[in-house]
Amino acid sequence: MAKKTSKRVGRAPGGGEAPPPAKWDLSSSVPSLRLITMPRDTNNLGTIFGGVILSYIDQAGYIEARKHGPHRWVTVALDKVIFHAPVHVGDIVNLHTQTIRVGTTSITVKVFVQVERFATRETVDVTEAQMTFVAVDESGRPTPFTNVP
Repeated sequence: MAKKTSKRVGRAPGGGEAPPPAKWDLSSSVPSLRLITMPRDTNNLGTIFGGVILSYIDQAGYIEARKHGPHRWVTVALDKVIFHAPVHVGDIVNLHTQTIRVGTTSITVKVFVQVERFATRETVDVTEAQMTFVAVDESGRPTPFTNVP
């Protein structure tokens, strides 16, 4: 699991205060997705919609799940999403993932979201989430993911 090492203060989407995030040690995670934010993804405050970030988190989590086999992976839970700081237009978004639990039909993935600010190139930890994926068969029933799909 990523270790937190130093404190920084951030703002959640909508300008509300988020718990003070700490700098993440991502040495035990892998980069899963990297993209740039665009104006079409903004809310009325000029920051990126939280739902857009949630979509990126789901995609990155799926990429991590897929490493455990080419199954039909479905998201069954998105737990404890924390928005520490806003994401702005032009920021480069980097999503890192780490498998934290492996079951018979499911896995739990931790996703860390960092941005590289457009103007300053500063790296900021903005969001973290934990999610669970289940491997399902053609009928949508859970299936052990050690089985060939």
